[in-house]
Formats: sequence, structure tokens, C-alpha cells
Amino acid sequence: MVGLECFLDLVRALGMGSCLSLEGGSAYGPVPSSPGAGNKRRKRRVTGNSSATVVAPPSNNLEMWLHRVPGRQFQNGSSDFASLFCKQGKKGVNQDAMIAWENFGSPDTIFCGVFDGHGPFGHVVAKKVRDALPLKLTSQWVLTNNAKKGAADDTNEAASYQDHKDNEHCELFVTLKDSFLKAFKVMDKELKLHPRIDCYCSGTTAVTLVKQGQDLVIANVGDSRALLGTRDEDGSLVAVQLTVDLKPNLPREAERIMRCKGRVFALQNEPEVARVWLPNSNSPGLAMARAFGDFCLKDFGLISVPDISYRRLTENDEFVVLATDGIWDVLSNEEVVKIVALAPRASAARALVESATRAWRSKYPYVKVDDCAVVCLFLTSSTSDISSDFSPTGEEMSSGNSSQYQDGS
Repeated sequence: MVGLECFLDLVRALGMGSCLSLEGGSAYGPVPSSPGAGNKRRKRRVTGNSSATVVAPPSNNLEMWLHRVPGRQFQNGSSDFASLFCKQGKKGVNQDAMIAWENFGSPDTIFCGVFDGHGPFGHVVAKKVRDALPLKLTSQWVLTNNAKKGAADDTNEAASYQDHKDNEHCELFVTLKDSFLKAFKVMDKELKLHPRIDCYCSGTTAVTLVKQGQDLVIANVGDSRALLGTRDEDGSLVAVQLTVDLKPNLPREAERIMRCKGRVFALQNEPEVARVWLPNSNSPGLAMARAFGDFCLKDFGLISVPDISYRRLTENDEFVVLATDGIWDVLSNEEVVKIVALAPRASAARALVESATRAWRSKYPYVKVDDCAVVCLFLTSSTSDISSDFSPTGEEMSSGNSSQYQDGS
């Protein structure tokens, strides 16, 4: 793939096996660097972009450098293809994070994701995964592609593959699925071995997607959600939920947790919120069945293996919304699609977050407003009109008004 070798250079420069934190150092202080490291830099031309360069940064400024990569958005704002907005709630430090990365390895590829941290170090974990996971995915994607190419050459199947261009999207899904699975596994392992981030009772959700041309692949861990705004046969804008909220009360999730000796039950004061508990202790009470981190529960049914799905986009599909559960706890799928459709593109994510904040105050005046993070990925050109003609459809999937842990962290 065009440009992926450039990402390998980026991965090597970042030192994917290192255990650096996200905010210019570690959770407990700056990461020391070797003498003179700040004076050593290396430039490499980016394939397919004559004006861009990849600059290997000094070792004590890796994250700052990553934040300056062209086309990579992680703060409130918008571009021609995406709108992003994150707002701190009333529970303490903002534990949500988000990213939209244009030209992700090739000019027609986009990576997006939202991450909802929980626990004492959830904000650090969410930002760590936001920064590291896309690079791990890229690395695995390159390795998988190279392995398949080598296998095809060895068995003289390369020419045969070229005769089946109509199935290329299937090949992309198979490749990306394998890459997502490996990247999520490596990411969780790195968190476990991280010397400066305590992930024993802290973690994060992650709902991520890769869009290449008209192919959309989604990988989901936790209870953040992906939603599609599309047109039905009558031309009305409808909501299609693309992911399942991976909560402990889902039969397949509960069965796995209980098989591993974990416990699933809801507290009397919140009977609608199923939580995961240790076998012999009423802790930690995690309100999701899959997550990065949370290693106190990894031996008792909690996993970081993503649910992965594929969708071939059509001309009827207009936008995808990725959002943390601060949105879905108070707004329905149909309300979300309607809000995004009526808002100007540049402020669509903000309009959605502000609507959710008002809904929290109206529906749950005595509950602290949750953090909210939204990425709106637009699938049509900016000159296309998104009509306000909206028709609710589809069945609502699970959502709940709850903190991630019983203690409200």
C-alpha cells in the first residue's frame, strides 16, 4: 500500500516496544533521555506527498512530535472530512480521547477512534491507546500484507489474485481483521508491562474504524458506539447502529465471564446496570465486558479482543458517528443522526456533545454529567447537502446511565 512504508519508519522512530507515556513524559514524571539525544534528527520524504517530511524526534519529545503529524486530528476542531469534539463532564478529570487521521498510510485511507477511560488512571490509558494503537495497527497491516504477498509468490497465486478484483474488499477485510486482532493484543500487552501507568484497575474502551475507499472496517472494545447515517429506499435519513455495546449483561459476554469464575450482577440501587466483579470480592464493578487494561479482571472473563465488522459503503451512506457512552446514555440513535444532519459540518460534533449535555441535565438532574467525545466522519463531499428529512428506524441496542466503575471513576 502506498505510504505504509513511511508509517513503518514512524513506528520505528517512536519505538513501539518502549513504555513512554502520553503527555510529554510518564504518569509520574518526565522520561529521561540519553545525553545529546535532542540534537539528533533524521528526515525522510513521505511517499506521495512532496511537501511532507517525517522527522524522527528526540527521545524525550516523541508524543509532541506525533501530535504534529499532518492529517492527524486529536483535539476539538474540524476538517473537510471530519468533525471532532470532546467535553469534560462533572466527574473529575476528562477521561475521554479521540482521533481522526487522514491519509492513514495511503491517500484514500482514514482512521478514526474514540476512547473512554475509567479508573484512577483512565485518562492516561485512553490517551496512550489513542496515540499508540493506530501505529500498532499500521505495523501489523504492513506485516500481514507482506506475509500474504510472500505466500502468494511462493505458491504462484499472485496472478490468480489479480483476476479477482471484485473480491478485493473481501481481501481487505480479512487483512484488516487480522491486523486489528494482533494490534489490540499487542496494545493490551504493552499496557500490562508499562512501568509508569497503573492499569490494574484502570482501562479504556475503544471503538475504531478504517475507511479505505468504500470499504469500512470497525473494531470495537467496550460500550462506546459507532452509528451510520444513511438514506433508506424513500430517501429518508435513518440511523443504523454499526456496533454492539459490549456490556456484561449480553448472554455471550456473561457466559464467558462466569465460565472464567467472574461474577455478573447489578447493584440494588442501579438494577439496570450489570457489572463485572471478582470471584470473592465485591470489586471493582466494571460496567463493560471488554476493555484495554483492567488487569485485575483479565483472568476472570474480561478481554480486550475486539468485535470486528465490515460494511461496503454506498452512495446512500452520508456519515458515521463514533461516540463514547456519555452520548448514548442520554440520546437515542435516531436523535444523534438528526442532530448531526441538522448541524453545519464544522460544528456537528460539538452540536451533538452540547445536546447530550443538555439531555443529562434534563433527564438526570442529580447525576453528574459524563465526559463526552465524538468523531463525525462524513462520507459525502462537502458540497453535498445533508437534508433534514429524517425518519427514525432500527432497534435500540443496550445502553445505560452509569459510571464505568462502581466508585464513579
